[in-house]
Amino acid sequence: MKKVILRFIITYAVLTAVMLIQKPLFLLFYPGSAGMGDLADIVAHGFSMDLATAAYLMIIPGMIMIASQWLKSRTTSRCLSVYNGIASALIALITVVDLVLYGYWGFRLDMTPVFYFTTSPAAAMASASTWQLILGPVAVAAVAVAIYQLLRFTAGLIKVEPGGSWKRTAAAVIMTALLFIPIRGGFTVSTMNLSRAYYSQNQHFNHAAINPAFSLLYSASHQGKWSKQYSYMSTEEAAAAISRLDSITATPSSDSIPACMLTTARPDVVMIILESFSSHLMPSLGGEPIAVKLDSIASTGWLWDNFYANSFRTDRALTAIMSGFPGVPSASLMKNVEKIEHTPSWPRQMKRNGWTSAYFYGGDTNFTNMHAYLVSQGFESIVCDRSFDAADRKSKWGAHDDKVFTRAITDILSRHDDNPHLDIIQTSSSHEPFEVPYSNPRFTGSDRLNAFAYTDSCTAEFVNALRRSPRWDSTLVVIIPDHYGVYPQDIENPVMRHTIPMIFTGGALADAPRHISRIGSQADIAATLLGALGISHEEFPFSRDMLAAGAPQYAFFSEPSIAGLVTPSGSYVYNCDADAVILDSCGTDSAEVAQATRAILQNLYQYMQNL
Repeated sequence: MKKVILRFIITYAVLTAVMLIQKPLFLLFYPGSAGMGDLADIVAHGFSMDLATAAYLMIIPGMIMIASQWLKSRTTSRCLSVYNGIASALIALITVVDLVLYGYWGFRLDMTPVFYFTTSPAAAMASASTWQLILGPVAVAAVAVAIYQLLRFTAGLIKVEPGGSWKRTAAAVIMTALLFIPIRGGFTVSTMNLSRAYYSQNQHFNHAAINPAFSLLYSASHQGKWSKQYSYMSTEEAAAAISRLDSITATPSSDSIPACMLTTARPDVVMIILESFSSHLMPSLGGEPIAVKLDSIASTGWLWDNFYANSFRTDRALTAIMSGFPGVPSASLMKNVEKIEHTPSWPRQMKRNGWTSAYFYGGDTNFTNMHAYLVSQGFESIVCDRSFDAADRKSKWGAHDDKVFTRAITDILSRHDDNPHLDIIQTSSSHEPFEVPYSNPRFTGSDRLNAFAYTDSCTAEFVNALRRSPRWDSTLVVIIPDHYGVYPQDIENPVMRHTIPMIFTGGALADAPRHISRIGSQADIAATLLGALGISHEEFPFSRDMLAAGAPQYAFFSEPSIAGLVTPSGSYVYNCDADAVILDSCGTDSAEVAQATRAILQNLYQYMQNL
C-alpha cells in the first residue's frame, strides 16, 4: 500500500514540476522586466493552477493504478505508456504553440487558435514565419520526447506488484479521489479559475503565472455558457447603470457638428478596413511618420481623433464594424454560424434600401466563418483568394493589397448604372509575417513598418483612382482599422493600444476638412452611417449616432480578460477575470463608469446568448 501511495505522489509531483518549468521558460522568451524575485512571485501565484492542471493529467494514471491491482501488468503498463505518450505530446504542443502565439497576441493560449485552425489551417498559420514553421514541430517533438522519458523513468522508480490487494486498491482509489481538491482549487467558495494567477499591476507578470494548458481547458469548458459569464447585477440595475453613463457622457450643446454630413442622399459608400493600423502611425494624431499618405487623405476629409477599436482580432472587429457588436473578452460571435445569421447589419439595411454591395478580400473567407458572415450581411459579390490567379496569390494570406485594390477599382469603374453601391475592401498585407512586394528605404530593417507603408501606399493609390472617377462627387469613403494596432509593440496601456483613426473622405462629404474629437468606437459606425443616410438604426442596441445632438460619448473595448471604457472624464480598465482595476482616471465619475463597464460587459454576453 505504501508503494502505491508513494508512486502516486511521485508521479503527481513530476507532472506538477513539468507545469512549473513552463514559467521560467516563458520568461526566457518574454522576460519583460522580471527579475529573480519576480520569478518566485510568479511561480507562487501560479502554483495552485499548476497543481490543478497536473491533477487533471493524473486522473487516468490514477485509474490505471487502480486497474493494475486486478489486471495483468503488461496490459496496464501498455495503457500507461500510451497515455504518457499522448499526454507528453499534448503538453509539448500546448507549451510550444503558447510560446509562439504569445509574441503575436499578448495573451496565454485559449480556444481562439483552435477556432482559427479549424476554419482555415493555411490562414491560421499565415502569421508564422518560415523558421517557426520549421523549428516549431521540431521543438514540439523534442519537448514531447523529454516529457515522455521523464514519465517513463518515474513509472519505473517504484514497482507495484499486481495481486488483487484490496488495501492497495483502496489506497489508489482514495489518492485518485483526492485529486478533486486541487482540481477544484481547495475548499473555498470559488472554484479554480484564471483569476487565481492575477496578483500584480504588471499584466505581463500575471500572464506569466497562468498555466497555458489550464487556460486552454478553461476556455474550452466555458464556450457557449455566455449568460453565466460576467454576471454582476440584475437586468434593471444594468439598464440604470448605462442610463447614468449616457447622462454623464452626453455631448455638450456647444460641441457642434454639421447637421448634414453628406451632399447627396444616396451616395456610393466605399469602406476600407485596414489590417492592424493605429493612430500611432499618423503624425496628425501624435504618431510617427509612417502612414503619411493616410495622413494626407485625412487632411482633406473628416478625421476622428478620439476613436477606439472595440477588440483585438479581425473576426471580432468585423462584427463590431458591420453589426455594431463591440465584442467580448472570451468569445467570438463569428464562431457561431447559427447566431451570426441573426446579427444586425448596416450593409443589409442599405441593401434593403436600394444599394448593391460587394466585398473584396485577398484571403480565405472560410477563415473564422467570414464567408458565412458576409453572406448573412447581404453581400451579393464576395471577392476572395479564389478570385485571383495563382500568380497573384503570393502572400501567405492570399493576394497582396495592391492586387485587391486593383480588382476593386476595376470592378467599381466598370459599373455604369445609376444605383448606389456599397463596396468594402479589407486589407491583409500589414499582418504578420509582414512580407510585402515593396521596399521603402525609410524603413530598411523593419519589415513591420515597411508593410504598413506598403498598405498606406496602396490605399492612397486606390483613393486617388476613385478621385479621378466621374462618381467621386457622389462617393463617401470610410477608412477604418480592423482592431488595435501592432505598432508600437508591447504598449502597456490598454487604452493606447486601442486608439485608432477613422477617416471620412470623398466628394459626397460635406464641410471638409474637419477634426472631430467626440469619443466613439467601431460599434458606433452602424448608427452614425445609417443616420447620415436617413435609414433606421434601431436594431443596433450597442451603436450610437456620433453626429446626433447630445449623443453619449464613450467607447467600450475588450481583449482577453480585459474590458475598458473611455469617457470624457477619463478611462476605466477592468480585469474581469481577476476582478481587479487596471486603470481608473475617471475622477468623480469613477463609480458610475466602473458600474457601467460591468453592465455593458454583462449585456453583451446576455445579448449573445439570446441571439
